[in-house]
Amino acid sequence: MPVQHVLLAAPRGFCAGVEMAIKALAWMVRAFDEPVYCYHEIVHNQLVVRRFEDLGVVFVNDVSEVPAGAPIMLSAHGSAPEVVAAAEANGGTVVDAVCPLVTKVHHEVKVRAGKGYQIVYVGHDGHEEAVGTMAVAPDSIHRVEHPDEVAALPEFDEPVALLAQTTLSHRDWQDVLDATRDRYPAMWMPGRSDLCFATTNRQSALMEIASRCDAVVVIGSANSSNTVALAKLAADAGCARVHRVNGAEELPDDLEGVVGVTAGASAPEELVDAIIAALAPVDGVTEVSITAEDEYFPPPRNLRDLLGAIDDFATLALGGPLHDRPPVNDRHVHASDVLAALD
Repeated sequence: MPVQHVLLAAPRGFCAGVEMAIKALAWMVRAFDEPVYCYHEIVHNQLVVRRFEDLGVVFVNDVSEVPAGAPIMLSAHGSAPEVVAAAEANGGTVVDAVCPLVTKVHHEVKVRAGKGYQIVYVGHDGHEEAVGTMAVAPDSIHRVEHPDEVAALPEFDEPVALLAQTTLSHRDWQDVLDATRDRYPAMWMPGRSDLCFATTNRQSALMEIASRCDAVVVIGSANSSNTVALAKLAADAGCARVHRVNGAEELPDDLEGVVGVTAGASAPEELVDAIIAALAPVDGVTEVSITAEDEYFPPPRNLRDLLGAIDDFATLALGGPLHDRPPVNDRHVHASDVLAALD
């Protein structure tokens, strides 16, 4: 029996932080004749990384691998302070594409540690965001992932604060939150949740369709925390078949009935289109939307300055006036379109 119908979750795919990072790296590639280096994957998606590698971007795991004076971008997941310092000391243009929501958590860690707090940080072991965040105050932060790890923490003489990796599943977060609150009833928490609104929206949209599906396809890479969380959420909701795939070539050939489709926050829309084409639902596609996202993160300031200077030079070289030239504006340019156009 073929696939009868596809329920397509919305929101899905690129979040505002990923939009900003991908467009920023694309502009760096166009601004520099020499190879651009990127510390860690710009975002956790195989297609995105391969597309930039094809353009000559070199992804490194240590700033020491970057030649002196070469341009470098720091990934959306956030970098440790010593990494930022090493990149700046290397002598080339440095653009930090860290998501503003991750920057918020870094700031919270710095402030709470400075006030003498011990910080319980909920995050995945080895994840780049967690590594970068913990490096902000390594002597004051304690990473946990499960409630039993909270039970193993010491009795602190100092006040306790609870912070989190932005891409956690709400279910994973809630269990640890409850355990930490029981252990340290007077703990401090930020007034606004550290969990990314886009992650929350994608999980809520998936829950809207999961119970109505014979199978769910989650598009995204295995090292994408929010993508893995989506797959786990669908399984926990009781969906009999859940498949996380990088692309259409990984789809099983025996899917049937009603299939739900969603995409992690690092997965481009072209992968969604390819998946739906491969599923070829007899009764078409119904998009199920729970909210509209209009969040926008502008390019990093020094990249805006660089782009502005290039634009000024090009305008003057062509004999045009600067005073009535429209400003560089990317708000209505979608990263999926930018990515698809890269060659």
